[in-house]
Amino acid sequence: MRVIGVTGGIGSGKTTVCNILGSLGCEIFNADQVAKELQETDPEVIAGIKALFGEEIYTGNVPNRKKIAQLVFNDKEKLMALNRLIHPKVFARFHEAKLDAEKKGAHALVKEAAILFESGGNKQVDETIAVLADKALRIKRLESKGLTRDEIEQRMSAQLSDDELRQRADYVIENCGSLEELQSKVKKTLEKILTSTPFTISR
Repeated sequence: MRVIGVTGGIGSGKTTVCNILGSLGCEIFNADQVAKELQETDPEVIAGIKALFGEEIYTGNVPNRKKIAQLVFNDKEKLMALNRLIHPKVFARFHEAKLDAEKKGAHALVKEAAILFESGGNKQVDETIAVLADKALRIKRLESKGLTRDEIEQRMSAQLSDDELRQRADYVIENCGSLEELQSKVKKTLEKILTSTPFTISR
């Protein structure tokens, strides 16, 4: 079984790429979604977030994610502290997902993560795919989802640049065209990965 990491800047379309990979028979693990679930269900994570941002950051068991985003993207220390709290637990969940995928006989498991390289999550995968798109197109997509230009710029500045992603990823998928074009690119990339010579990654 091949283990593939998919990442890309906000608005690049990495979730769409992962949905296509899922339709091609890959098991999908969404690290960002798991991180959100942990913020609502894991007592240690909840307590840690309240310690970082104050009790009022929660309404019941639901955190004010918009407020947290505003705070962490203006304070790198708090962002690092939040990541230290959540990432080890996400890594543990991914290990469980890998065992489950192996039991199912899956041909590939995909880890979708916005900060795959920054978190060290790339060490858990065999190959990495970076999904890239023009900045203007990404901004347009994000504005249509209700984000302001300031929020978009803050989040983009906190992530690796496209140049850095190109250097670090094993494969690059440009997502600036139609869905059909993207589907073709994803299928070709998956075929390359599955037919390449497997290797053992360092743990």
